[in-house]
Amino acid sequence: MNIPALSRRSMLARCSLGFGSLALGNLLAEAAPASLAADAPAVPRRNPKVDSVIFCYMSGGFSHVDSFDPKPELAKRQGQPMPVPVQPTMFNNNGNIMASPWEAAPRGKAGILLTDLFPQIAGCADDLTIIRSMSTKVNEHAQGNYMFHTGFPFMGHPSAGAWVSYGMGSGNRNLPAFVVLQSGEATTPHGGVGVFSSGYLPAQHQASILKSDAGSPLAFISPTESDERQRASLGFINALDSDFLKEAPDSKVAAAIANYETAYRMQTAVPELCEIKGESEAVKKMYGLDSPDKYTAAYARQALVARRLVERGVRFVELSCLSVGIGAGGAANPWDQHGKIKEGHGLMAHQVDQPVAALIQDLKQRGLFERTLLIFAGEFGRTPFSQGSDGRDHNPMGFSVMLAGGGLKRGITYGATDDLGYYAVENPATVYDLWATVLHLLGMDHERLSYRFGGRDFRLSDVHGQVLSGVLA
Repeated sequence: MNIPALSRRSMLARCSLGFGSLALGNLLAEAAPASLAADAPAVPRRNPKVDSVIFCYMSGGFSHVDSFDPKPELAKRQGQPMPVPVQPTMFNNNGNIMASPWEAAPRGKAGILLTDLFPQIAGCADDLTIIRSMSTKVNEHAQGNYMFHTGFPFMGHPSAGAWVSYGMGSGNRNLPAFVVLQSGEATTPHGGVGVFSSGYLPAQHQASILKSDAGSPLAFISPTESDERQRASLGFINALDSDFLKEAPDSKVAAAIANYETAYRMQTAVPELCEIKGESEAVKKMYGLDSPDKYTAAYARQALVARRLVERGVRFVELSCLSVGIGAGGAANPWDQHGKIKEGHGLMAHQVDQPVAALIQDLKQRGLFERTLLIFAGEFGRTPFSQGSDGRDHNPMGFSVMLAGGGLKRGITYGATDDLGYYAVENPATVYDLWATVLHLLGMDHERLSYRFGGRDFRLSDVHGQVLSGVLA
């Protein structure tokens, strides 16, 4: 008699609940076997200065000449043509030199010149490390987002958070190593969730996207069956996958086992993480959770949850801005003000200024600042000349990134753009250099953190990156 073969899916559907006596195996073990361990680091760490990264990504590209790199020359030459040739821009509706709508003044003991676009962040000037000479070769949002996150201007490569997860492993077995926070109407940047992908790295290193709003932070995070039944089902799946893995080693199956384990543990860890009733009213107020501006309150909650994540050992946390409805990029690129930059940038800055400044202060008060690296960046800057009458177009040739945290010189600027803020002219830096420096601060050699795929060894810094020693303490 011929017995029809059952597919794996059919077998699970028909039989999984009958395996209550099976042990949960790796799921309940204190540590998984070395060959499957999700938290096994890929490279040794040497002299790490920080253990976690918080990435405040300003999707759409905020204007450096209106924030961290003010240029008095713009006011002097207001309305004049650019004295140098203008490179092709995104829309090429270019006008003359435009002064910043925001006043600039020396800040902190070192007297760093900053505008009042981010007044509360500017109040932390002595804790900041500002790179003023960043550059990239891409001038479009989707490509720029991939370039900044992965080092390549197209999809398919691992995000920086995935590389950090792969290199360091997990600091908390109950939580993923790489988390992207969203809230309210926040969405992924142009390019989609591939910006947060693990690419060709094992799949357990891709980002887990959590909603920091009150309520359910993650779909299906609340169990729909008893723990006993769930353990039986998961134990059976684990046994099948583990047996298959012994016969035919496959990184995707190993990643699936690791993801099942993490997902199970997240059922208790994630709700507690996003439940912030235990935080004092003073802390909530410091971040701005009580703000009447819904955008500020939403970003404040992300910032507070980010602190709670690094407190619990999560390696890489990325925050997401919300669109205020002014800009060409919409929800995916909320900083993209090709017109009405004073209104649009003003509202966007109000959204993030208090929460980011509070995050710096909170990390310091809790003794976490020395072991955390904060990155505040967009995919490129904006032009010193106007687009139309009151906007600025994309400028990838010179822009700013703000850093804060352990292992850095504080209260300094590094590199410079020209007098108009158009080109990086002193100590030019690239995205590759930035990530090489981040990995160095995390205790990893960016040249050794590699992964062979398609016959080539890939790395986050590609073949270009150099550690920016001038920003290191």
